Formats: sequence, structure tokens, C-alpha cells
Amino acid sequence: MGLHPVGIVGTGKYVPERILSNKDLEAMVETNDEWIVTRTGIKERRIAAAEEATSDLALHASRLAIEAAGLTAEDIDLIIVATVTPDTLFPSTACLLQEKLGAKKAAAFDLSAACSGFIYGLATGSSMISTGMYKHVLVVGAETLSRITDYTDRNTCILFGDGAGAVVLGQVAEGRGFQSFEIGADGSGGDLLKVSGGGSRLPATAESVEQKQHYIHMAGNDVFKFAVRIMGSAAEEALLKAGITKDDIDLLVPHQANIRIIQSALNRLSLSEDKAMINLNNYGNMSAASIPVALAEAVEQNRVKEGDCVLLVGFGGGLTWGASVLTW
Repeated sequence: MGLHPVGIVGTGKYVPERILSNKDLEAMVETNDEWIVTRTGIKERRIAAAEEATSDLALHASRLAIEAAGLTAEDIDLIIVATVTPDTLFPSTACLLQEKLGAKKAAAFDLSAACSGFIYGLATGSSMISTGMYKHVLVVGAETLSRITDYTDRNTCILFGDGAGAVVLGQVAEGRGFQSFEIGADGSGGDLLKVSGGGSRLPATAESVEQKQHYIHMAGNDVFKFAVRIMGSAAEEALLKAGITKDDIDLLVPHQANIRIIQSALNRLSLSEDKAMINLNNYGNMSAASIPVALAEAVEQNRVKEGDCVLLVGFGGGLTWGASVLTW
């Protein structure tokens, strides 16, 4: 039995209502709007309400994706939630989401690959459908990064926002769907982007809280250099595996971390900016949610049509990276 072609059959997104603008940040840390925009491209980001956790953001996005696929929650066989900000260490956010959705038949687990998590999730879910193990897989990237952001650290607090994006994967017609995946990791760079506290190495103590070890710490310059290099090479590798060239790309959906990183990827792929879906000015870096939210907005805006060649590419803590080519 041959492998079934698998693609995205529904998309959805949700971002919280509260907006944190650059002007708001000027009152919190020593920074200014012009500095943030020129260095990152970010103008504002969304912040979850006090009563909202990652599973709540995921729920809104998932319902929209399932509806767009013309399915019900009972049709979902597996739920994968890519996140570094789960509601709890366990049960998984995917299990909490399963219950909220009423997806009674679905297996569920979380996946931790930081900002690359959504592409890792697509690779995992699509392989399970292509082998015939499952019919419909819900892949969600959802983050409440505001809960692990130090709003006294001007280098990181300007970057991150909250949100969720979801897709339903299913069988598609021959020639459509995912054409290639390129995922990878380099654990030697683990210290460059991390939250040290709260795990088995450094359980929560009064000291760990006082030392801010439960917040994101990032070696910005090193991560920037890694990102610029890996975004281009992962994209080229995915294109090579799919047997196509950069001239065939109709839409690039990159991880929304920094406008300069996106521009360097565009330069390497000889693509003009109108070939990229860019929304980081509105949302900042939403980690695993960045790519699926951008993809859902591209669909909303009719930026992607049937038969288009779409390239997804991202990088994240771990260090990790992922890219995928799909025919819409």
C-alpha cells in the first residue's frame, strides 16, 4: 500500500484582545518605538487576559480550524499541541484541549521544540496520516509567552506575544499537500535561549524565583546569527527534497521573530517581500504560534490559492529548526 498524500484541510487562529504597544513598553523599560521597530519590525503584541491560559487560546483556534475543515471534534484522531508554555507540566495541554473540544476519540500529546514546534508537529502528524494510522490530526501551535517574559529585561520583553494557530491535517488529492520536511536540532546551543527554572534540574525555589530563572533568557546576538544561517539552509534543504527551486515558491511563511531575519531569508531565496507573509509588526514573536497564525491570516487574506507552492520555515530554542514545502 502506497503512502497517502497529506495536506492542510483547515486553518484557524486566535490572538488575545489586549494589545501591548511599543509606547506601553516605553513606560516600562528604557526603550523607544523607533529603536524597537528598526531592530525588530515589531509595533505591538497581544497579551493573554489573566484568566486565559495556553489551552484557552488553543481552543479558539482549534474550533475555527475544525470548522474550516468541515469536520466536528469527534472526527479528530490525534491532537498535537506545540508549546513551551503549557498550562501545567502535566496533564498535557493537548489533553486539556481534547476535553474542552469534546474530541473524545483523539489521542493527545504536547510537543516541545520551541519556535520550531509547529513544523515538528506537522511532520509528526502528517507521517501518521500518510501511513494510514489516522485520518485527521489537529496540530496546534499555542503560547502564552507573557507568563515567562521578564518585563524588566528590555532585550527580551519587546519581542514576545501570546496567540494560537491551528490546522487540521487530512488526506488530499495526488500531487497536493506536503512535498518535503526538513527538521533538525543542535543541542550544543541549548544555553543560548532557555528558561532554566521549573524542571528537574532546577525545581522552583524562593531563590530560583528571585534570580528570575523562570523567565526567558536569550543570548540575542548568537541566536540572531544562528537564525540567519539556518532559515536559509533549512529552506534550501526542504526545496531540494521536494525537487523544486526557489523560483517555484508562491508564498513564504516564516517564523515571525525579527524582520531582519526574515529579510535575510528572502535575500537568500531571491524572493521579494510581497512573496512573504509577514505579520510580526502586529503580534511579535509568538514562538510555536507564529507560523500557524501567519498561515491562517494568509488564507483569510486569499494570499494562498489551490496549487500554490508554500514554504514554511522556522527556528527556535533547543536549538531547533524546521522547514516544509507544500502544494496547497
